[in-house]
Amino acid sequence: MPTGQPVRPRGRRRRPVAHGGGRVNAVALFDAVFDRAASGVPAAFTARHPSGGVLRFDPALWCRDSVAGDASLLARCTGPTLDVGCGPGRLTGALIDAGRPALGIDVSATAVRLARRRGAVALRRDVFGPVPGAGRWRHLLLADGNVGIGGDPCRLLRRCRRLLAADGRLHVEFAPPGTPAWSGTAVVRTPGGADGPLPWACVPLDGLSTLAGQTALRVRDTWTEAGRWFATLGPR
Repeated sequence: MPTGQPVRPRGRRRRPVAHGGGRVNAVALFDAVFDRAASGVPAAFTARHPSGGVLRFDPALWCRDSVAGDASLLARCTGPTLDVGCGPGRLTGALIDAGRPALGIDVSATAVRLARRRGAVALRRDVFGPVPGAGRWRHLLLADGNVGIGGDPCRLLRRCRRLLAADGRLHVEFAPPGTPAWSGTAVVRTPGGADGPLPWACVPLDGLSTLAGQTALRVRDTWTEAGRWFATLGPR
């Protein structure tokens, strides 16, 4: 989970009336949109933060075999890799297909099922809970906007640092420079008309230095490809 595309705030819209409306939690949300996207049904949704920040998610991207910009990210994963928020297993599966050991974790049972269907090794796990190989992973991935998981980027990166080996590397995808940063709890609007809270964050690349300093990580590299922005970090 997932790619989030920042968009400019717009005027308030009337809530769409649709069957299946109501309130959902984050896990139920992602289960539902993964099912829709895998079935070819439109599944895009938005997350709106009280600050005015908006992210648009398109789960159809997560179900593709590859997305432009993936290659440079995967090339940096030269050893055992943990893909945090693996979704349907696009990146985990690509690493395994290339002969590199990889494990995907996701809180969504539907995501794990879809990842396994494509041949990826995946477990239903919360990154903040018990994770196999903690402290021994050579590489960690936080791609597709997953640096926003949990709504507290500092807490997430500190957790990732503890999962890494002493010489490990954390590869993170960020929002484009200049994007307004926000964190905490957003409200999501689903294709079916339901809404609910989503602990998430939007972290632009130009906030990287501050974030690294707060989490005892050192910036090793930054790069951009296909309109996506990335950084590699390692323990200090």
